[in-house]
Amino acid sequence: MLLDGVQIVLVKTRFPENIGMTARACANMGCPAIRLVDPERWDREKAGPLATPKGQGLLDGVRVSPGLAEAVAESSLVLGTTARTGGWRQALLAPGQAAREVAAALARGENISLVFGPEDRGLNNEEITHCQRLVTIPTDAAASSLNLAQAVLLMLYECANAVRAVRALPDAEKNGASGGGRVVTAEEQERLMDALKAMLLSLDYLHGDNPDYFLMPWRRMFSRAGLRRHEYDALMGLCRQVRHKLG
Repeated sequence: MLLDGVQIVLVKTRFPENIGMTARACANMGCPAIRLVDPERWDREKAGPLATPKGQGLLDGVRVSPGLAEAVAESSLVLGTTARTGGWRQALLAPGQAAREVAAALARGENISLVFGPEDRGLNNEEITHCQRLVTIPTDAAASSLNLAQAVLLMLYECANAVRAVRALPDAEKNGASGGGRVVTAEEQERLMDALKAMLLSLDYLHGDNPDYFLMPWRRMFSRAGLRRHEYDALMGLCRQVRHKLG
């Protein structure tokens, strides 16, 4: 499929019909996988009619996870979607910008998760900490909320176009960023963030009642860096050594 390596992650969905419409959108754009995180109701029979015949196989392959960290653990690029801005939600990407990052990651053979929150409230602050980048779909101010399947379709459409553009490039340009070892997964990045937080707390650099909020700029920096495994190992070693020296 065109977007092999991409999975749609739906967090705490309320209505199985929206999962069915998401399956149809995935089939339209060549996305092979849907993963549900703690759905309120998952009913294959109710989802089926909205998926149309092309989306039935996607519904049959749906995987359910209890938490977001588990769902995205194997991805090296995790993009969360949000309609809200400010506070925890900084450095937002437009869909086209996000799609170019997805296409580049796919060209390097990486796995990507596109994460969407519940229909009524979107991703909460804890959930967006598991997303390396955040994307917002510009809408008219009078109607900023999109249907879940509409948002999925728009994101996948942009990603499909970006992938086609990358495939049209000469091989030298297409593979120019592929060297240097594999990019760390979301699970590995979470381990690094835990080690970094512990180190910064030991140094009294992070303080207050909400250290995770003040860690967000570090999360964004390392997400943009696209850390390779050898760089991850070096940073983990640094964190351990600093904590050891501090006792």
